[in-house]
Amino acid sequence: MLNVGAGTGSYEPRDRWVLAVEPSATMRAQREAGAAPAVGARAEALPLDDDAVDAAMACVTIHHWEPPWAGLAELRRVSRGPVVILTFELDGLPAWQQEFLHEGLVIERPRFPAIEDIASALGGHTRVERIPTPGDCVDGFFEAFWRRPEALLDPSIRSAQSMWRLLDPGVEVRIVQRLAAALESGGWDAEHGHLREQESFDGALRLVISEPS
Repeated sequence: MLNVGAGTGSYEPRDRWVLAVEPSATMRAQREAGAAPAVGARAEALPLDDDAVDAAMACVTIHHWEPPWAGLAELRRVSRGPVVILTFELDGLPAWQQEFLHEGLVIERPRFPAIEDIASALGGHTRVERIPTPGDCVDGFFEAFWRRPEALLDPSIRSAQSMWRLLDPGVEVRIVQRLAAALESGGWDAEHGHLREQESFDGALRLVISEPS
């Protein structure tokens, strides 16, 4: 199994042999002892032969590839079996995130390939599954906090989300102040408080699975 854009290894299976690919030396250094071996390389130019691995995966990373199509072609080239992509369809985010994070999502949307374009790029027999986000999701992406808006007021939470680093100076402060005011006034709960009672949210997460032809 090849894990591309592997980061610290959070998504890697433990029941099979994995080779990780991660371009950031900082991220590779944060991998736990005993984690899969990690190669310093980019998705757009994988240092592997054709059909070198049984399967390949890329989780919450393709929006960082330049361009995404090069990385997707490489995944298909090196895998003789399935290629699995976990990504987002941002229009599926909860309404309050689309409202409060509007300035950031304007920047983020062009970075995320359309799901149908990902499927087309991978080719083969491709299907797309919607993945509900649990209310107690421990990951740090935006939608993980769909019923816990207070979390986005925490700078340590925001520091793990790449969008904030793309904003013009002062925009992050305005977003946080706007959300904090809505929570303090009760406006957020008046409009979106029903989300706190849900166990999961069927929103933006998509799993694209491509089997070879």
